[in-house]
Amino acid sequence: MKKLKLLACISLLLPVAANAEFKLDDRYQDKDGDLIADIPADASQQVDPSTLIFAYTPVEDPAVYREVWSEFLDHLAETTGKKVQFFPVQSNAAQIEAMRAGRLHIAGFNTGSNPLAVACAGLRPFTMMAAEDGSFGYEMEIITYPDSGIEDVEDIRGKELAFTSQTSNSGFKAPSAILKADYNMVAGEDFEPVFSGKHDNSILGVANQDYPAAAIANSVLNRMLSRDVVSDDQIVSLYKSQTFPTTGYGIAHNLKPELQEAIQEAFFSFEWEGTALEEEFSKSGEAQFVPITFQEHWEVIRKIDAANGVAYNCQ
Repeated sequence: MKKLKLLACISLLLPVAANAEFKLDDRYQDKDGDLIADIPADASQQVDPSTLIFAYTPVEDPAVYREVWSEFLDHLAETTGKKVQFFPVQSNAAQIEAMRAGRLHIAGFNTGSNPLAVACAGLRPFTMMAAEDGSFGYEMEIITYPDSGIEDVEDIRGKELAFTSQTSNSGFKAPSAILKADYNMVAGEDFEPVFSGKHDNSILGVANQDYPAAAIANSVLNRMLSRDVVSDDQIVSLYKSQTFPTTGYGIAHNLKPELQEAIQEAFFSFEWEGTALEEEFSKSGEAQFVPITFQEHWEVIRKIDAANGVAYNCQ
């Protein structure tokens, strides 16, 4: 497996004060103070595309998820009266750039890239998946493989640790903050960071012993275990974090208000039972879409960004 030392991204992570304020790019306005881009007041700046482009967060095999989302996208088309096209993105950076450029209208952005998508691409998040009882979220785990010589987190010193991408919460931001705060371990000083690009890649890399350890989202691991992509005897967990919000789904800020309302209605009226979406995401305990706000539900993620001393320079 190819190990990427650098990952292309449309943002630069720059040192800032730990109490840095979250801000939108200058191209967006937030007059109501809810931390997301306002819908343009000028109707001439609102868009009403004939075909809606939808993307799910980057995964190892986008073709699998094209089928997983197919029934939902049919429902989305029926609810909005629009054609709908699935867009298989290859990276968080490409997904964010596509929405910023107006080529992507509806998308699920992973936990860590949500703030970047909000700040730099005008994403308006409104929902995420939850269990039947309304509970939601996942944990970051640091994993290794049996007989790797790594018995606990401290044993990663002097070795490689696979991250996913610099925009990922569980794949980079949260473990970086935790390793520094709890173990006094800093990437590039106490261990060698490598970037796999995706959680699937990191999990497979550990299972195949290409990486000695990796920081991953256990929701992805659970789905891969359920599909027998990897097996329990290939993975050893060294650390499990607090619970974080999962993939947040949202809309490009400049879609017409009535279209945004119709898209939201499609998410909340979708019947999961018997669908490919239920079959796939029930593996990680999810059974419905629930309303969220970026201001409330992503507060812990913005705090992690601040603890890491990062800010987004949108380009």
